[in-house]
Amino acid sequence: MFESAEIGHELAKLAYRKSVPALRAALLEAQINLFEKRKTPVVVLISGQDGAGKGETINVLYQWMDPRFISTLAFSQPSDEELERPPMWRYWRSLPAKGRVGIFAGSWYSDPIRQRIVGEISLKELDARAEQINRFEQMLVNEGALVLKFWFHLTKDGQKQRLKALSADPRTAWRVTQWNWDRLKTYDQLQEVAGHVLRLTNTAAAPWVVVEGTDDRYRSMTVGQVLLAAMQKKLEAIEAPRTTVAPMVRVDLDGRNVLSELDLTLALTEKPYKDELAKWQGRLSELVRDERFKGRSLVCAFEGADAAGKGGAIRRIAAAMDARQFQVTPVAAPTEEEKAQPHLWRFWRQLPRRGHVAIFDRTWYGRVLVERVEGFCSEADWLRAYSEINDFEHELIDSGVIVVKFWLQISQAEQLKRFKERERIEFKRFKITQEDWRNREKWHDYQQAICDMVERTSTGDAPWILVEANDKNYARVKILRTLCQRLEAALQEPLVNEEIVDNKLIKSDSKHSKKQKAQAKSKTTGR
Repeated sequence: MFESAEIGHELAKLAYRKSVPALRAALLEAQINLFEKRKTPVVVLISGQDGAGKGETINVLYQWMDPRFISTLAFSQPSDEELERPPMWRYWRSLPAKGRVGIFAGSWYSDPIRQRIVGEISLKELDARAEQINRFEQMLVNEGALVLKFWFHLTKDGQKQRLKALSADPRTAWRVTQWNWDRLKTYDQLQEVAGHVLRLTNTAAAPWVVVEGTDDRYRSMTVGQVLLAAMQKKLEAIEAPRTTVAPMVRVDLDGRNVLSELDLTLALTEKPYKDELAKWQGRLSELVRDERFKGRSLVCAFEGADAAGKGGAIRRIAAAMDARQFQVTPVAAPTEEEKAQPHLWRFWRQLPRRGHVAIFDRTWYGRVLVERVEGFCSEADWLRAYSEINDFEHELIDSGVIVVKFWLQISQAEQLKRFKERERIEFKRFKITQEDWRNREKWHDYQQAICDMVERTSTGDAPWILVEANDKNYARVKILRTLCQRLEAALQEPLVNEEIVDNKLIKSDSKHSKKQKAQAKSKTTGR
């Protein structure tokens, strides 16, 4: 990768000055057009060796373009808040909205490259992170984003000379610290690791552009021209028809499926219900106060037909916990702010910190349910959503989040009974709308979408729990019991060796705590 970057490029000052006005005008025009259309976010990654001109290039882009529609995100060591969530959380929440440009100085590549250089992760783990990044960037592109990745390259001698030149100039001396000189000692390791990562992540959707960083004018002009060409091409493609793949067609030859096989007659009478409810609420209260849960978090996802009893089940869970420990997020139609971001963005924002619980009343599965059935998204969008959702949940699980998903199933007859009850009882009327009646007319379409969803997103680490919900007592107890069982199983991971790092208790045998330990150590040492 680096060998292909030509060395010794220079751009004469006169030629540079003649070229800049036309480039600036074209960049501004393309940027404003993208902003007005509000269909495409531009994600620009500026990476490379120390002293290669990353900061200078970002400043030039601010001069050449309209800074009102640009944001720069600089990422160094994760904060305490960031360490308590999945690694990609801080990048998701910083993505630019449609029509805006987000420049990332330091990105999702920084941590895995650094961790490999200092020996915190193996080559196999690095490759896995690279594959995860490829899928993330492909998702951004599928959502309409323009992703540009620049790597500024310097030879070892070139980097040394750049650092010396920056140190000698009073205007730039502040940029060079002992840390930069120490990093020069790891030049060869960086070359090896970064080159490996760039080769694995140089994809058709988001290719790398390697730029020689020796000459400031050449570097700035190259980045400006690549950015302009990419934005102009994107503008041409915005109105072009999107391609898709053939949709799946469900054929149940014998009329049976995962929903039809549920026994909706299951029920609990009042006395055993109260006893079981108290038992499992008490157990849940103990589990979320367990010392081991302080290093984990819990995400509960609730989906189900209208009037299936999601709200009542959630209230029984909430009653077992301290209100300061959980957050219930009701999911409705996306706001304008949320529509300007990738589909999963609004759910990443709501992820809980360690020791806390997030309960979602409807979830990220809306894309493959209501959005699919009602035509609120394209066929291509909901078809690819299955794999994107699986990636999302696996990222949570890999970082120590316990994910529990419930689908509450009721019969058509039971739903009709509950709808009429809601219309009849004064304090329940707010629960029934014309949209509920309209959705009921598409019952069979929803059943097909639900079966597809269960088959394609019920994974080993995040299986769907199908709840027979015609009887509310039975459903609530099953949900509480299952939640406790899943929590108990997750907290049974062996936790043997303990170590204090940065005033935090790290239990190093846990599958998830190895990452936690490495992150805390690197934060303490400032690496």
